[in-house]
Amino acid sequence: MPQLNPNPWLFFFIMSWLIYLTILMPKMNNLKTLNGPTIKNVSMNTTQHWNWPWT
Repeated sequence: MPQLNPNPWLFFFIMSWLIYLTILMPKMNNLKTLNGPTIKNVSMNTTQHWNWPWT
């Protein structure tokens, strides 16, 4: 039963992924972020408690 022999299918699987990645990697490397990430100013008072109406 040749379909149970994993040797040629493993080779085809690995080679197809290598070809896919070699085509995809230059496209991924050309992607650039449009805007620089901004840091939010966290100057809010975080020690304030909430008052729940049912307690």
